[in-house]
Amino acid sequence: MAATTSETIPIVRGPKGSDETVIVIGAGAAGLAAADALGRRGMTAVVLDKEQRIAEPWRRRHERLTLNTHRALSALPGLAYPSRTAAFPNKDVIVGYLNDFARARSIRVEFGTAVERIERTGGHWLVHTGQGVLSARHVIVATGRDRLPWTPDWAGKASFSGKLIHAADFGTAKDYAGKKVLVVGAGNSGFDVLNHLARADTEAVWLSARQGPSLMPKRIGKVAVARFGGFMAMLPTWIADAVIAATQRLVFGDLTRFSLPPAPKGGASRLGIEQIAIAVDDGAVAALKAGRISVVAPVTAFEGPGVRLNDDTVIEPDVVIAATGYRTGLEAMLGDLGVLDAKGVPKANGGTPSGQPGLWFIGMRPSLTSYFHSAGLQAEAIARQIVSDRQADRQRVVAVTVRLGSTHLHGEIVLPRRLAAAPVHSSSTGEARSVATQRRPEDPCRDF
Repeated sequence: MAATTSETIPIVRGPKGSDETVIVIGAGAAGLAAADALGRRGMTAVVLDKEQRIAEPWRRRHERLTLNTHRALSALPGLAYPSRTAAFPNKDVIVGYLNDFARARSIRVEFGTAVERIERTGGHWLVHTGQGVLSARHVIVATGRDRLPWTPDWAGKASFSGKLIHAADFGTAKDYAGKKVLVVGAGNSGFDVLNHLARADTEAVWLSARQGPSLMPKRIGKVAVARFGGFMAMLPTWIADAVIAATQRLVFGDLTRFSLPPAPKGGASRLGIEQIAIAVDDGAVAALKAGRISVVAPVTAFEGPGVRLNDDTVIEPDVVIAATGYRTGLEAMLGDLGVLDAKGVPKANGGTPSGQPGLWFIGMRPSLTSYFHSAGLQAEAIARQIVSDRQADRQRVVAVTVRLGSTHLHGEIVLPRRLAAAPVHSSSTGEARSVATQRRPEDPCRDF
């Protein structure tokens, strides 16, 4: 299998054998955390990523993007941020941090390897990539919940004579100087955009909101509110809802006075049920109260230079920014396995079994602490279960060996002759191959 690596992260070949090596799909924070957790338990992991370098999605996001979570809660296990890192690290710091983590942990990454499909055969998974087919007993999907920007299929969208972009392609606030801007969506990404536009010399800013957000300030005085995320995560959901609502009301007052709709549920409840992250204010509310941001009705259609709202108002923005969320894009890879919901989000996450033996998901839910912190916890939970599963299998093999006797050595485990010859999957010629068979270079399948 062809592989490319960055100049700083060498590929180190792990031991052969699909029972010993775990395939991790995605070299973001969650994928790297999973590989690290396995490595610390003596397991070998190979990380597959379609990009040519680590943290490529972060590199493509707008240049002013920062974490909404404090650096103290946004590190992976065992590696702190460099001294003097800002409280809310920007995307360039995150890119450097993830590269440092992969290098420090000697994590093996196969770049330029896009996974097209995963299927189950016998007791193993076949991972189909553009470079060939890999086999492993355990596969961890870590491609992220915000893999693909999503924009609604509004009527007349193609006729719009202005500029329509997704919030992921925001750019910089100065790009909107002198322009009329419509932001669609009052969630986490919507408020990220509004926080930046609040500092821009725009002609007008409208916010089209179907539902109001659960909204927290970035700071109260000099205190970063995100530092309390760990405490909030320990509270029962209904108490966390009450604390979030009370904080929002005490800090911002009644925002319905400025036409912002109320949130339909408490912030912790929406996060847990709908996976909707809590929005963070860093200047947008002040601009709303000052009249520099106006709340308008939901969008129904585009009409040439205009955008029609559901109250029949028509406005004519120069730019429409769709802060309308993301999709996982996992349907083609996993759509026939019954592990995704109607929106393509995995039904399970972290150490929760997916319903398919050996298939795991990590980093697919927002949290009250931070994505990085949660990824570390989820990685530990998954790694513990994989190691436990391997140990149980070895005990079963030893028991069978004692009963039947053995003449074949497979890895570190002695297998009975008839078990050692058991096929794992077939090559493209249809010839069955066992896990004990040495692969020739021309074979289309490799065990990991």
